[in-house]
Amino acid sequence: MTPTIPATSPVLVTGCSSGIGRATAQALLRGPHPVWATARKVETLTDLAAAGARVLALDVTDETSMVAAVREVEDTHGPLGGLVNNAGYGEYGPVEEVPIDAIRRQFETNVFGLVRLTQLVLPGMRGAGRGRIVTISSMGGRMTLPGGGVYHASKYAVEALSDALRFETRGFGIAVSVVAPGPVRTAFGDAATAAPEGDGPYAAFRRGVAERNAAVYHNPNARGLLEPEAVAEVVVTVLESSRPKARYPVGFVSREVVGARRVLPTALWDALLRRQYPTP
Repeated sequence: MTPTIPATSPVLVTGCSSGIGRATAQALLRGPHPVWATARKVETLTDLAAAGARVLALDVTDETSMVAAVREVEDTHGPLGGLVNNAGYGEYGPVEEVPIDAIRRQFETNVFGLVRLTQLVLPGMRGAGRGRIVTISSMGGRMTLPGGGVYHASKYAVEALSDALRFETRGFGIAVSVVAPGPVRTAFGDAATAAPEGDGPYAAFRRGVAERNAAVYHNPNARGLLEPEAVAEVVVTVLESSRPKARYPVGFVSREVVGARRVLPTALWDALLRRQYPTP
């Protein structure tokens, strides 16, 4: 059993300008913890501030920004009780065609920023002898779909880091959990469904991937598309649990697709994908 975090301990959430981060901050405001909602542009958080959240400008790709944010929270409330690593986005396209600088940006946000912010809050949590680190991953951290190799690689990295952290910090009273939703109705879908530009050897493939993803994210009748609030409620459960689990798949799509990938031979998995996606 991991020590629960007291009501006076603050919770910091990254990426609160929209989607899962915003919904998580809103859900946490119904509870006892001081909520610190952050985003690169603090002006996107005015409604959360009006609802009672403390708001901060926090860019997870900027060391100075992260250090200043953690220092302000700790100077105000003491060590963090919880950190929700939510900030992130999806870089889509065939691996050959994604510019290397875009790949670096993907990892700077989804992986390196997450790691560095976690490093910054851990000393305070260790000193307090308790804490919760909740990382928003994806079903894409356990399986890979065509056209999303760069994004999936970042989520695989996040899952590996979380597995290591969970073992390393348990003895200090800190629990590390991954929340892994299936497709969610957020602006994230815009990148996955963006109309491809230009020609080239992957043009038809890119169009097919965009159309396939649009059928999931932009179809109001799509089966299994989650609302951000559903993910937020799981995050609250993790933060309040005395026995938080290592991984929380959210939605039947996450459970079913990851389960299928785990048991199917690779050749059969690839054959199923070829029925749904065009082959370059």
